[in-house]
Amino acid sequence: MTALHALDKPDRSGYIFTSESVSEGHPDKVCDQISDAVLDAYLAFDPRSRVACETLATENRVILSGEISSQASIDVETLVRQIIQKIGYVVPGKGFDTNCEITNLLHKQETALAENTGAGDQGLMFGYACSQTKKLMPVPIELAHKLLLNLAQARKTGSIKGLLPDAKSQVSMRYIGRKAVDLNTLVISTHHEPLDDAEFLELKQQIQQLVIVPSLAEIEDESKGFFETKNCHIMINPLGMWTDGGPAADTGLTGRKIIVDTYGGWAQHGGGAFSGKDATKVDRSAAYMARHIAKSVVASGLAAECLIQFSFVIGEATPVSVMVDTFGSGKESDTEIQRIIARNFDLTVAGIIDYLDLRKPVYLPSAAYGHFGRDEFSWEKVKKLV
Repeated sequence: MTALHALDKPDRSGYIFTSESVSEGHPDKVCDQISDAVLDAYLAFDPRSRVACETLATENRVILSGEISSQASIDVETLVRQIIQKIGYVVPGKGFDTNCEITNLLHKQETALAENTGAGDQGLMFGYACSQTKKLMPVPIELAHKLLLNLAQARKTGSIKGLLPDAKSQVSMRYIGRKAVDLNTLVISTHHEPLDDAEFLELKQQIQQLVIVPSLAEIEDESKGFFETKNCHIMINPLGMWTDGGPAADTGLTGRKIIVDTYGGWAQHGGGAFSGKDATKVDRSAAYMARHIAKSVVASGLAAECLIQFSFVIGEATPVSVMVDTFGSGKESDTEIQRIIARNFDLTVAGIIDYLDLRKPVYLPSAAYGHFGRDEFSWEKVKKLV
């Protein structure tokens, strides 16, 4: 066999692909939730509000900056403290809690931008869907989110004692081609109260039984059992005890977890963050529309997976480019699917906002555990295209 033919031979061993998630108590996610809470508060009183809110969280301090154009008047400080409490940072003396200092540097938006009816900025956005799970999401990121959602539930209900809000997960899957075949490695690291060795061991055993086992059962159902989990290497707090977490130990910023927010790295990302931005910012609204369309393509049976890219120019109402890639899985050509999209969707900025009903205060729930793969959002609905 020549070297060229050897390269053409299918690789039966496949490759390992990894995604991660972070909890609502992760410092960056604290900031995302504060920014989206501010956005929702303005939209609740004035649906035409223009908001670009950035947040920084560090030891005993939250700083907000950005631009607002709205008829509403919001008590931002009270709102921030409510979000911190909801997340679970309520114990004084640990370096970050509801009594932290808050600095509000939000100011009025520039008139030209506030009155612009086209794209709020230039940029490129991607949307993706695939048949790896029932929610049409890649397996690694969906499982990574499930682990932390179940961990948060155990913390909030008290079924696992001693948990604190900050946590991370990581999931490594073996793929052959574009198909997930084996769960390789699963990691959970969680912030917790000071424990002795016996208590720490018990904590890890409870996480195994009450978080990991049900999460694996859920993802096996979601993926229709297409991959193996029995050979998985599981690690819980692999570095040992973790008692210093949250913004007191690691500064957080809005928009720093864009891969966690989307597809876990399995699909491309345009680079623009979501949280704290109203729907005139196409970084957010066009990415949501691209996901909706990609999901509709897959749900309609036109392809097993679909990636869509839009690009916009500031002030322009329509995208200057639309790209479709089905990775060879399409029942129709990518060019024909692009024509189907053009016939079925209004891709102007105003059309996207109206179609997905994005002037409502719906954004705070999206600020933790992913913006996609969750049925409560309008962009997760599907439109039959055939």
